[in-house]
Amino acid sequence: MTAPLVSIVVPTLNGAETIMDLLGAIYTQRTSFKFEVVAVDSGSTDATVGLLMERGGARVLHVTPGSFNHGATRNLAIEAARGEIVALIVQDAQPASLDWLERLVQPLRADPGLAGTYARQLPRPGASALTRHYLGHWMAGSGEPRIASLAGAEELAALAPIERYRRCVFDNVSSAIRRSVWETHPFPVTPIAEDVEWARTILLAGYRLAYVPDAVVVHSHERSARYELWRTYLVHQRLRALFGLRLVPTPVHVLAGVARNVVSHLRCVALEGPVFSPQGGRALALAVAFPLGQYLGALSADTGRRLLKPRGV
Repeated sequence: MTAPLVSIVVPTLNGAETIMDLLGAIYTQRTSFKFEVVAVDSGSTDATVGLLMERGGARVLHVTPGSFNHGATRNLAIEAARGEIVALIVQDAQPASLDWLERLVQPLRADPGLAGTYARQLPRPGASALTRHYLGHWMAGSGEPRIASLAGAEELAALAPIERYRRCVFDNVSSAIRRSVWETHPFPVTPIAEDVEWARTILLAGYRLAYVPDAVVVHSHERSARYELWRTYLVHQRLRALFGLRLVPTPVHVLAGVARNVVSHLRCVALEGPVFSPQGGRALALAVAFPLGQYLGALSADTGRRLLKPRGV
């Protein structure tokens, strides 16, 4: 059989609620090339694996429960993939059009200097105003295309920490990478932010990355404040180590951040209903979780101390 040009890699864990929508959107894609689906499952106890194999015959790899790693698990699937280009997508994202894959892959086919592309993310129907607010400010929520490159380590070092990070943004919620580049520069073995760390390595190696807003997926979450605290803590550990980024340097800055967030979060809630509601309570909890997680994550990176014990992020 002729090898496909593109392999679509999907990490899964108990994703039966969303996987059929994802597979339906994948297998109806209109492309000028052949593609395959490779899933890597981390011990699902629901119908996920059966659905993957029944709907289109995806190849399913397995890792032991609890051993999932954002970098290593994706590397395992990519190693088994046959395509020259590997598209990565998460189990609860859904391509928003029939040409998502074609648009995501086309820049890599046209420009050999590109190592990767990533797609635009739109909120789910019914997403809260607060979720829409944050996704709208994320770089993968923008409608403007862009190309990222670096002249070398000196250029990166000369940037302010926030600009170092922004230059290296990449998002594996929906992305595509060139396999030949991955073979030399696989994803780092890391509990989170494998995409951003990979992008930093790739840019320093002289490749370029493209944000392709014409390739769109629907993806958003209404997560608890505890989860967002844990996730923010882990992300800002890595951002401090990778870029020297420390957005919330002191407890005083934590308090200031909480105060700003309370105002902006409650404004979002007020767009949809009464402030004194479950949504209002969640908004206030998130107002604390975000700056506190940023502060503790950077502090943990600086001191080498484990200040929180996140689970399931």
